[in-house]
Amino acid sequence: MRIGLFGGTYNPIHLGHLRTAVEVKEGFSLDEIYLIPCAIPPHKKSRPVAGAQERYEMARISTLNTPGFSASDVELKRSGPSYTIDTILHFKSVLPKDTELYFILGLDAFLEIDTWKSYMDLFSLIPSIILTRPYAGQIDPGLRQHKIEDFIKSRISAGYKYDSSQSGFVHLEMEPLFLFDVTPLEISSSAIRNLIKRGCSIQFLVPDDVIDFIKTKGLYL
Repeated sequence: MRIGLFGGTYNPIHLGHLRTAVEVKEGFSLDEIYLIPCAIPPHKKSRPVAGAQERYEMARISTLNTPGFSASDVELKRSGPSYTIDTILHFKSVLPKDTELYFILGLDAFLEIDTWKSYMDLFSLIPSIILTRPYAGQIDPGLRQHKIEDFIKSRISAGYKYDSSQSGFVHLEMEPLFLFDVTPLEISSSAIRNLIKRGCSIQFLVPDDVIDFIKTKGLYL
């Protein structure tokens, strides 16, 4: 089994998250992707607007009719801040030993990974899929790759080398870091929350069942 772990605040989950997950699943021939809502984000100064259980329910609802996708409440079951290292160690302990795990994260998060708890341990435990958006932002693709390479070599290990055949960075002793372009859907959870607060429609930004849940719970008003 090949499984992707895709964490996030998901406040709320939206079609940008889900489209990205679909593209990663297909691009890496994954059998399953777990969407993992963060219970208590360590790097956010304030708690998310919606509670952890509500954000988990929205993620769960969004995957109900989509084979190969499911939501995990593993971070809700732990007390204290939700550290990625603990989540990865959990899955490695409960899944069969021959399971191939992949850690999925956005480029912005990756470029801050040196602030995470036990971040160096991640690179000996699991390959990472770093999500890039080829047409979004102002960074030239060549400059973007150079920035990523500088970060990897200065903050993680100078032993990483770019391998074009794998579209990523490989290391003799550490797990690979794959770069993966995804469709640049400019959808953000914060913009969705603002639309709801203003009484505007969020149709075609969020799955319909999630919209119904938000309305029923009176979230983000």
